[in-house]
Amino acid sequence: MLNNIIDRIKLPFRKEKELYSSLYAILGFYPRNISYYKLALMHKSIMRRNAKGKPVNNERLEFLGDAILDAIVGDIVYQHFPGKREGFLTNTRSKLVQRDTLNKLANELGISKLILSNGRSSSHNSYMGGNAFEALVGAVYLDRGYDACMNFMQHRILTQMINIDKVAYKEVNFKSKLIEWSQKNRVKLDFEILEQGKDKNGSPIFNYKVVIEGIDGCDGVGYSKKESQQLACKLTLEQLRKKPQFIDAVFAAKANRTKMEEEPVENVPSTELVDNFIIPQGEQPVVREEDKHENVFREKVYEDRPAKKRRCSPMYNTDKKVGEKKTETHEDEFDLSDISARRQTDEEIIAAAEAAAFEEKTD
Repeated sequence: MLNNIIDRIKLPFRKEKELYSSLYAILGFYPRNISYYKLALMHKSIMRRNAKGKPVNNERLEFLGDAILDAIVGDIVYQHFPGKREGFLTNTRSKLVQRDTLNKLANELGISKLILSNGRSSSHNSYMGGNAFEALVGAVYLDRGYDACMNFMQHRILTQMINIDKVAYKEVNFKSKLIEWSQKNRVKLDFEILEQGKDKNGSPIFNYKVVIEGIDGCDGVGYSKKESQQLACKLTLEQLRKKPQFIDAVFAAKANRTKMEEEPVENVPSTELVDNFIIPQGEQPVVREEDKHENVFREKVYEDRPAKKRRCSPMYNTDKKVGEKKTETHEDEFDLSDISARRQTDEEIIAAAEAAAFEEKTD
């Protein structure tokens, strides 16, 4: 019956009957413009060029299909999980369109067998099937529109081939697992790039290493930073589970680091009360040089020589007769008899000033 349907289709060449049959088995409908699908199955290793000399391969359709897949799968996930948060929806969509998932779909659907390549790109086979799947979605979009892509993904892929619930609740992000473990155990985690270059086919290649508390974990090689780090994290998690000496070394390094960080930078102040300011009875006070201090006027409180006696101007001493010298004693500095409330006459003030001036000259 299938052959009769194909015979009724106007084919440019009879040799394309097999390609039409294969695409019908994959998509569930016949292509209208077969050139889109031929281009979607053409790997860049073929190195074909058009009349203008530009390379002809599936990379442009792969770019288009990738964008269409994100929109369609995002729509399906949004409708399938009502009420779920944005993080859950994003994570689920990422699992459904990641390379591993698309590669498995390409193999199960038979897309990988239809890819045209030079056969020497097996080192990059982790990309070839998934890229062709995305390019095929791009071809369907150009040939039949968005609704055809939605029907293909919703009724053919996410109903018959993938259990969306199992994918959503299955944790496959090894990097997130390792980061969560390190945060819970307060372990320092770093990623170091060991190598970045290209393989023999010109595809980018990355090699990242996991470092935990300064101890080297495992490294992983991939065709993207994410793929490289995912593999490195997966191998490191396995090593943490299977090698007790590795996890012991990690926590020993953590203990040394935290010990250094927690060491005090200053000595703890003493709580002992200092009472050396009390002089025992019967002992003479000894003033040491280190006990001397300066007052706010930068003058030493203690002096080795006797303090100079302060002069008191006779003009403030009303009990003293003019011309009479007063005997100066140490107690005179604090004699309050110089202070009087009686008002002095002008003659007394002038006489006292002259006497004081005469006394300073004689000294």
